[in-house]
Formats: sequence, structure tokens, C-alpha cells
Amino acid sequence: MPASSAGRAGAWQHRRVSVVVFTDGACQGNPGPGGWAWARTDGPWARGAEARSTNQRMEIAAVLEALQALEGEPGPVEVRSDSTYVVNCFRDRWWEGWLRKGWKNSQRKPVANRDLWEPLIELVRGRGDVSFTWVKGHSGDPMNDLVDALAVTAAAEQRRASGDEHPAEVGPPDRPGRGRGGDAPSSTADAGEAAGLAGAGEGIEGHALVVAGHRPPELGGYEVDNPVATAVRRRLTDILAATAELHDDLVVATGMGLGAEQLGAVAALDVGVPFVAVLPYPDVDAVWPAEARQRFGTLRDQARDVVVLQRRVPASKQQAGAALRRRDAWLARAADQAVVVWDGVDDLVGRQVRTFEDRLGDDVWTIDPNELTAR
Repeated sequence: MPASSAGRAGAWQHRRVSVVVFTDGACQGNPGPGGWAWARTDGPWARGAEARSTNQRMEIAAVLEALQALEGEPGPVEVRSDSTYVVNCFRDRWWEGWLRKGWKNSQRKPVANRDLWEPLIELVRGRGDVSFTWVKGHSGDPMNDLVDALAVTAAAEQRRASGDEHPAEVGPPDRPGRGRGGDAPSSTADAGEAAGLAGAGEGIEGHALVVAGHRPPELGGYEVDNPVATAVRRRLTDILAATAELHDDLVVATGMGLGAEQLGAVAALDVGVPFVAVLPYPDVDAVWPAEARQRFGTLRDQARDVVVLQRRVPASKQQAGAALRRRDAWLARAADQAVVVWDGVDDLVGRQVRTFEDRLGDDVWTIDPNELTAR
């Protein structure tokens, strides 16, 4: 992708990972006797227990124990976990909202497991070199299976153990679906965080480029052919055309919201590359004006695929907001590249940019609509 197509979304340095550590938690009942475990790919491992715990507490404890064991060692460190609860907290920056709101969630209720989250977040922020990668559980990954089995053993035996080399014999790993249910969520937002995403492991076939960013008010208004929106569409078209030359399996992924997301779909049609519509829930356009609904329906019908991440329509604005955040997180995980329409000021879109940067590094680009119209 040529540098003239868009400005880079901040400086990013690819760093060599010095330590890769796998973590897992298990619980016999939820709540019930719990166990945690971590293991480094180069040999060291540990496991431990909590008499009355939950699966999610043990997932957090596993990461905390792993990073505490690594204090004083040079990084960077990559944590690999099959817990979306843990990985998404850092990849999607849930912790920023928790700190800003005084450890309250979106429903103004205390964040669950703060006694573990607080020291873990402090440790991650202090190191500044920890990244998180989600791995699918029970998928045949030998390291994931190892820490799974160690955590199950710890929950059963309720005692600590450790070593410098991977144990030759451990018990069987947890069975999918047994004791993996997580804490009972205390709010809509917590429910989304605890459950992960529908189809989160499926991804998008092809080289997925996600288009996201501002809504119509920041793009010149709701008229689709206004000068700002037209300029953004042209820039997106240029970027997609250049990327298609490098990736013959290019596919655009878009949440299909009004503004930048739909402009991404239109630009894909302009260039002749397929796009996938990723919707947070059915009838997402139900409250839009008739003209906007018609445009949405026409675009959706031209999508290569339509992914709907939950079956039920939200019953409140809070539930709708949580569903949108889950959709954004799904897109971030599915993306190979991202283009975000951002004026550099709006904090909500800025958080999207940072989430993509954490995931993709240099493969995140921004388009400033103000710069396009100032020329």
C-alpha cells in the first residue's frame, strides 16, 4: 500500500518477543475449587489453586502469576490464552474505562474480580512490553493443552507445583464445556465480556481489510454525496485498489453502520472486490429513516457474506452499545489490515484506532476527513 494513500495511525515498532507464556484456568463447579497454570515455551511452568473460585478468576490469576514470575526478566512478553475475558480486556482496552470510572462498569456496578485485575493491569502497564494473543481452546495446540491439564490438576489437588522443564506426565485436559462457563455476569456489558463473541474463531476467508470510523455528522452530514463523504469514498477507493494489487484475495469487512463503514462497502463495490457485512444483531437498521434503511438493504444484498453476531435484538440502548463493542472486537480479531476514518480528535474512534494498532501494528491506516477537504 503506497504511503500516499493514507497517513499511518501512529508510530509502531515491531518488537521481537523474548518470552511466550501460555496460561489457563479451571474450576470444578462455578464457583468451586479452582486452579490456574502457566507454562513458558522454553520450559518453566507453575500451577496453583484457590479453594473457592470461578473459572474467570483462575484465568486472570494465571496471567498475574505468570507475569509476576517474569518480573526482572527482559521482555517483550507474549501471553497466549484461550480466555476472551482476559485477552479482550487488554486488546480492546476495557481497563481504560474501568480506571476512568473508578472501577465501575458501564452499569455503574463494581468490576468483578478487581482484586486480581488491579495488580495485573498495574503490572502490564508498568512493563509496557506485554502483548496478548487469543488461542482456541481444545484445538490441538500442545501448549494450550498442557496448561489446561495443569490447571485441571491444580483444581483437583488444591496445591502448588512448579518446574523448570515441562512435566512428562500430566492429567487429561478439561473437556470442552465442563467448568468453562465463567462468572455470572453482573451487567449487559459484563455479559458480553464474559461470553466472548459469536463465531469469534471463524474469521473471514481471504485477506480481510476492515473499514471503520466516523459517523455522518463528522463526514459532512447525512447526505451521501456531500463533499466530505465523497472525498473519503475516493480515498478509500484508492487504498482498496492499491491493496488489491498486493492481495488477490482481498475482502473488505465492515460493520455497515452509517458513515465510514458504509463508505467502505461502497468503495469495495467501486473497486470490484467483495465485502462482508458484520452485523452486531438482526435489524440493526430498524430505527433509521426510510431512505437510510433502503440504502442499507441495497448494500447488504450485495455483500459476499453477512455475519450476524447475536440472534436477539437488544432490548435497551445499553445492550445495543454492548453488542456494538462486541462487533468491533470481532472485527479487530478478524482483520489483517484496517483503515479508520478519524479526525485525530474523537476519543471513541481513537480507541478503535488503538485497538487495531495493538492487534495489527503497521497495518493500520487513518484517513483524516479534514485534511481531504482542506486541500
